[in-house]
Amino acid sequence: MYTETERCVRAVRSKDARFDGWFFTAVLATRIYCRPSCPVVPPKPENMTFYPSAAACQQAGFRACKRCRPDTSPGSPEWNQRADLVARAMRLIADGVVDREGVPGLAARLGYSTRQIERQLLAELGAGPLALARAQRAQTARILIETTALPMADIAFAAGFSAIRTFNDTVREVFALSPSDLRARAPRRAVDGAPRWEVGGSPGMLSLRLPFRVPLNPDNLFGHLAATAVPGVEEWRDGAYRRTLRLPYGHGIVALTPQPDHIACRLLLSDLRDLTVAISRCRRMLDLDADPVAIDDQLRTDPLLAPLVDKAPGRRVPRTVDEAEFAVRAVLGQQVSTAAARTHAARLVTAHGVPVDDPEGGLTHLFPSPEALATVDPASLAMPRTRRATFTTLVGQLADGTLQLGVATEWTETRTRLLGLPGFGPWTADVIAMRALGDPDAFLPTDLGIRRAAQELGLPSTPAALTARAAAWRPWRAYAVQYLWATDSHPINFLPV
Repeated sequence: MYTETERCVRAVRSKDARFDGWFFTAVLATRIYCRPSCPVVPPKPENMTFYPSAAACQQAGFRACKRCRPDTSPGSPEWNQRADLVARAMRLIADGVVDREGVPGLAARLGYSTRQIERQLLAELGAGPLALARAQRAQTARILIETTALPMADIAFAAGFSAIRTFNDTVREVFALSPSDLRARAPRRAVDGAPRWEVGGSPGMLSLRLPFRVPLNPDNLFGHLAATAVPGVEEWRDGAYRRTLRLPYGHGIVALTPQPDHIACRLLLSDLRDLTVAISRCRRMLDLDADPVAIDDQLRTDPLLAPLVDKAPGRRVPRTVDEAEFAVRAVLGQQVSTAAARTHAARLVTAHGVPVDDPEGGLTHLFPSPEALATVDPASLAMPRTRRATFTTLVGQLADGTLQLGVATEWTETRTRLLGLPGFGPWTADVIAMRALGDPDAFLPTDLGIRRAAQELGLPSTPAALTARAAAWRPWRAYAVQYLWATDSHPINFLPV
């Protein structure tokens, strides 16, 4: 969008928050860059230039606005609605791959040369992978500076900087303030009343806000996560969805509470280097970078769907923080009730999960890794023999790397590979594509709830006819699934009390 100058100028003049994260406005007169919804008086059009990323602005010598904090705007929805090379690279960068493995590691995961990766990112985003990762490190540093009382040296290394001098120089360059000045300007209490500094709290505890594009309907999002929660790994407590996280450097526990204009996020990390990854995975699980206006406008073109959208707009697709975990749980949930699936998963967690300490709730374990599940005796699984074979094949291929599920996965190819596994039909492959891989166009025409909703609404109820009708909903059929599911009285559709 940043190449459409007139459209960008209109968005800036209207202070349209919907476009925050889609592009950034750089002001030539002040050398400051802003989000489109910045509250200051818009500059003259001849003084504006537009960039596709905060990293591109920083690389061009612009500093982040202190009023609108453009580095904290929601991420571009482009990276979660596409499966091309650039989108997959951006998802991996958000997951911290460049910080941990460098650009060669990023290229190896994508199957391209480093030169191809750099060329394509530079052409579309105006910045290469190192600049994009640097912008992300700067934002992580800012969060730690403003929300913790950690020494600056600890913050520098936790944010991924290799040297304190680099940390200081980057913060000054990006924010036009020293790290100490940033901390001095930060209020001791956040807008939502949560303490900025966890004095006397659990070591590693952070409180922060996750922004999103409005509207957001939390009912199906948190309702689904809470209704399918695996005991010991997930719980709903005091108005928050809580769960354990397996992270690159350690583990964590997150509590996510829906608020009218943000998601309150409380993180307990065993290693602060995991902060960026934890935030990225939580945002992905809650689908916070979606553009609900564009999605709902497309679905409203169907007169039978329009009343559902108008009744409760802004539904998101509940996803996952661990793709392999979700695939295992999808197999456990084949042809059984939600309660039975939770029971099967809880038994595996108790027997094979890694214990964790939860000082604020009842979480007890990390979900077992594929390597741990690959050692499970199939005879110990309380399920039919054919599903045991499905389970053991899946975890075996996940454990040895034959099957890769992750943010860099190509959706169509992976769905085809899943369908080639014994016991994997269209429903299992498509629900994994929708909720684990993040395909916004995944569709479940054979799902019982979808067929029942279609019949009630007057839509075709046979899978083939419904798929043909749903072609008009593309590329947002996964969101249409959420609206169709919402016609039922199942607990997944209601925010827990």
